[in-house]
Amino acid sequence: MVQSYLRHGPTEAFGLVCSASSNSHYDGKLAYVPALEDVLVWDVKKGQMLAMWHETGHRAEVTSILRSPQKDVFAVGYADGSIRLWSASSTSVIATFNGHKKAVTALAFDETGTRLASGSQDTDLILWDVVGEAGLYRLRGHRDQITAIRFVRPVAESAPSTSTGTAPGYLLTASKDTFLKLWDLQTQHCIQTVVAHRSEVWTMDLNPEQDLVFTGSGEGELKAWKIDHEALAGGLRETENGEVTKFLHPAATLPLASSHRVAQISFHPHKPYLAVQSHDKSVEIFRIRTEDEIKKKQARRRRRAKEKELEKKGKKKGEDANADAQMDAEHDEKEVELADLFTPYLIVRASGKVRSFDFGDEEAAGKGNTHLFVALSNNALEVYNIPPPAKTKDSPPEASRVFSVDLPGHRTDVRTLCLSSDDALLASASNGSLKIWNMKTTACIRTMDCGYAICSTFLPGDRQVAVGTKSGEILIYDIASSSLVDTIQAHTATVWSIHVRPDEQGLVSGSADKDVKFWEFERKPANSDNPRSASLLTLVHIRTLKMTDDVLSVRYSPNGKLLAVALLDSTVKVFYQDTLKFFLSLYGHKLPVLSMDISGDSKLIVTCSADKNVKIWGLDFGDCHKSIFAHDESVMQVAFERNDTREGDTKASHYFWTVGKDKLVKYWDGDKFENIQKLEGHHGEVWALAVSNHGKFVVTGSHDKSIRVWEKLDEPLFLEEERERELEALYETGIADSLNRADAPIGSGAPGADPGAATEGAAEATAVTKQTTETLMAGERIMEALELADGELDAQREYAEARAKGGLAEGVAPPPRHPVLATYDLAPEAYVLRVVERVPATALYDALLVLPFGKVVSLMRYLNVWAQKEWNIVLTSRIIFFLLKTHHHQIVANRVMRTALIPLRRHLREGLRRQKDAIGYNLAALRFIQRQTDAKRTAEFYEAEEDLTEEKVREKIAEGKKRKRVSIKA
Repeated sequence: MVQSYLRHGPTEAFGLVCSASSNSHYDGKLAYVPALEDVLVWDVKKGQMLAMWHETGHRAEVTSILRSPQKDVFAVGYADGSIRLWSASSTSVIATFNGHKKAVTALAFDETGTRLASGSQDTDLILWDVVGEAGLYRLRGHRDQITAIRFVRPVAESAPSTSTGTAPGYLLTASKDTFLKLWDLQTQHCIQTVVAHRSEVWTMDLNPEQDLVFTGSGEGELKAWKIDHEALAGGLRETENGEVTKFLHPAATLPLASSHRVAQISFHPHKPYLAVQSHDKSVEIFRIRTEDEIKKKQARRRRRAKEKELEKKGKKKGEDANADAQMDAEHDEKEVELADLFTPYLIVRASGKVRSFDFGDEEAAGKGNTHLFVALSNNALEVYNIPPPAKTKDSPPEASRVFSVDLPGHRTDVRTLCLSSDDALLASASNGSLKIWNMKTTACIRTMDCGYAICSTFLPGDRQVAVGTKSGEILIYDIASSSLVDTIQAHTATVWSIHVRPDEQGLVSGSADKDVKFWEFERKPANSDNPRSASLLTLVHIRTLKMTDDVLSVRYSPNGKLLAVALLDSTVKVFYQDTLKFFLSLYGHKLPVLSMDISGDSKLIVTCSADKNVKIWGLDFGDCHKSIFAHDESVMQVAFERNDTREGDTKASHYFWTVGKDKLVKYWDGDKFENIQKLEGHHGEVWALAVSNHGKFVVTGSHDKSIRVWEKLDEPLFLEEERERELEALYETGIADSLNRADAPIGSGAPGADPGAATEGAAEATAVTKQTTETLMAGERIMEALELADGELDAQREYAEARAKGGLAEGVAPPPRHPVLATYDLAPEAYVLRVVERVPATALYDALLVLPFGKVVSLMRYLNVWAQKEWNIVLTSRIIFFLLKTHHHQIVANRVMRTALIPLRRHLREGLRRQKDAIGYNLAALRFIQRQTDAKRTAEFYEAEEDLTEEKVREKIAEGKKRKRVSIKA
């Protein structure tokens, strides 16, 4: 009988407020922030999480978030190059776009929200049709990661106002290759490239009027550029001396308070503010003045200067009036400079390093105030209030913090985890704070300040937690009162490990000062006046064991007989617990042992080390049973699975867990030395591991600041199947990668590609394709459906021919239908359509690319039938045009196709004409209804003049005088 294990699966990820992988969005009430592979929605005022946008099985980090003008839709870019459109109300994915090879770094919607532009680390720019859910085209030209994209709408339309088609407009992109490019979306070409800065362009924004562009560089420069809309309307022209017209003109450089990299520039959507983040911890706010304001200010300054001069000379004021007027005239001719329009207003100083910021919508902020939302790199969110400009000069304006969300997560890496004996509470500690979590609801119920925590454990009774710190102290916290009860100066260097003795009467601590110290618990009442009050435990030092080297880990055996001590010299020494007499030395690791654990029956000890190996030893003779190369980086923690104590006397488990710096959590069988399961999920090295005392789950804490729970499921797991599954996944990704590598030389940024070949011979605009395992599967499904339907039709045709020739007797039944077609009760043509309709719109084109030409020919026959019967005309035409474009050369060269294409053209034209008529009719009806409702909702008021009688009104109307008429729309 093959041994079966139980599978573990990820159930919860908590401890994250926001991660630093992407920008965030704030709408005045809710904040939409990245949390590794998910997007979290926070109510900032209440500090509670309202939703988590999670797609099962998708593990790439979020790298960009953007809200569409259609408020419910969000575009989210990921590190694997995919873009998902999420619906905020239903928290589900509307569409998935695959086109980029590397992380998506910039997103932009046009003003209607129907087109989405995305830029990526692979230097490509892709335009997507949000409504049709398909890629329109890919634009190439940048040589490095694209950092910002903005749509520029054409201002003066030269087209007559009756034409309904919108102009495609222009696109502005900034990249780390120091260039700013302007693209014409009608011709799909770059029409101007500007070397914007000497170093990378990190950010860009357009002002709401769309005539100024601001760019920020890696050297801390902030430049402004003017867009010449008149020249854009005229198109590319040559001037007399043969130069091509320029559309972007340098306007000014704005001074910033610091010369760090400009990470983000944002204009307020409708208030005169510009926000720039160039320093790590602060955001500068500029106020945008109008030209009139500036001129008035200049005039005031001149007058003051004038008055001072006059006072000096002691002249009479009347004498100099004419000179005054002359000076004013001179100055009026002087142009107002751009830099004068933007005046520094205030600096918002955040409590940590700023990752991104966003202006809130005005409804929430109240009278005149503006909210600035800041997402920090250290797992916290803050909202600041920016007061309106005051008239008086006495106090400079200051930004105040109104909301912050920081309690549900640690500021720094989670270094240590421990579970209470009933698995109800989890304590997690980092540099600076100790948090207690309720394991059922994963809510953070206590937060206490602590030093740099290294190790921790619940004390017997689960009322207190002991934490060992980097400074050598052991801190004891009472959970109920969430207070620090006792600080014990236990060691002079880092306390690396503490472990409670199995009889629960004491604990042992090991430290880098080469001491192992033994402590006993002493109970003292929390309240000395009331002897019955709950007692608190304190530690009393009873003895010390001196070692030759730093102690990295200490462990009692569950039977209470032995104590294992891991040293910096890569050995583990085992002593008798009572007499401290030396028993065994386990040597064999090449680097120090970072953690170890002893099995429940005290027969095995497992050690894990910085040399990436895990060794399993027998505790009878200290023999090494097996050495396993466990992780690709240091193995940080190891722990045996605990058996469920409530299930009677089951044999102590020899399964154990390891976590490593390679971001993986692994589950092993210590008797067969097999890796049972490999759990991926963390996005940073895993520091901490805690195993459930009832064997139900395991908790891990990581550098990515998340705490994850992996729960034991009821699903059995067989090792052979698991290995096969891993190999299959490898193989599938390999196929997709090799298909996508076909164009590696053309600046795809693929490893091994020739960087010099990036620009030679590459088309500037190309089609958007990217094969993924989903598209390959969809292509295979279409091929299977075609084969099945072809076979069915052939059988029917053969039967009909045989009947026609008279070679068959009357009684012979027709061939039986294919079981699949019989089940769905569909004709072969309808079945193929059903399969094609099931393919997601975004993956359809890539799936059609998988089909070999023979299958394309047979698909054409079905397309003809669909066009004839007017089944799903939109899909039919999309497929036809794509296939004709892709296989144009073969189709032209192939005479066979003529017979299929000519009837297809006729049927499709008829079908499309009918659809067009229906749509036109419906549009006209809708417009009529709209006019009717407008007429109903418009009330007309006449201004009453002096006592008008009915006759007078009639006279006025007859005179044809214009009445004053106001129309008010409801």
